Amino acid sequence: MTVDAHVHVWDLSVRDQDWIGQDSPIRRDFTAADLAPEARAAGVDQVVLVQTVTVREETPEFLALAADHDLVAGVVGWTDLTGPGVGEELARLRELPGGGYLRGIRHQVQGEPDPEWLLRADVRRGLAAVAEAGLVYDLVVLPHQLPACAKAAASLPGLTFVLDHLGKPPVASGALEPWATDLRALAALPNTVCKLSGLLTEADPASWTVDDLRPYADTVLDAFGPDRLMFGSDWPVCTQVSPYGEVLDITRELADADEIFHGTARRVYNL
Repeated sequence: MTVDAHVHVWDLSVRDQDWIGQDSPIRRDFTAADLAPEARAAGVDQVVLVQTVTVREETPEFLALAADHDLVAGVVGWTDLTGPGVGEELARLRELPGGGYLRGIRHQVQGEPDPEWLLRADVRRGLAAVAEAGLVYDLVVLPHQLPACAKAAASLPGLTFVLDHLGKPPVASGALEPWATDLRALAALPNTVCKLSGLLTEADPASWTVDDLRPYADTVLDAFGPDRLMFGSDWPVCTQVSPYGEVLDITRELADADEIFHGTARRVYNL
């Protein structure tokens, strides 16, 4: 079995994806019907559908989609962690059609100007509610926010934190530090997991090679180990650089272990 722990879908007629550039090749609809044949052709059996925008309406839509598509085994949605009733909102989501597919929550922390946003008292209360609900928390952050991720994970040992895209290391520049040191500090905490995803879109789009990606993959493999790493394609964002099947092949070339391609994701997301 192969599990892709990080895919997206969107319909621009329903809502805009304002993070996509006007001239980007991915400024068009990408639906579950588009994803399914590509995933099957690549040998992917299950996917985890991950939030794209911070709006209340998207998560119920994703849950309903999961209920209608065998390929989608879990959903990482969004809720306002700073709100007064996070626990109640998570319970409401679980009562919706497909609510049983809710596996985690994510917020676009990378867009927050405060590098310690995760450590705010209201955010920590929201994260505690996520833990109480038995869900995981996906971290989409930039390298300078990694120290706050480690502090948050240390302060909430009952919550599993899943680092998306390796914390977006500076692959295009070739620099490893301070990203590598900060990533290792996060990985030292037992309640942290990392997705081997998003490397291609951090590389130089005009001249990248697999060797450019290897130091970053080697760092996370050494820091987390295969049993705390999971494959994520980041489809369709990855298609700006490489086709789905090639992303999977490249990831296997960088780090090939059963845990990475199904075991970790199935365990962490309880698929």
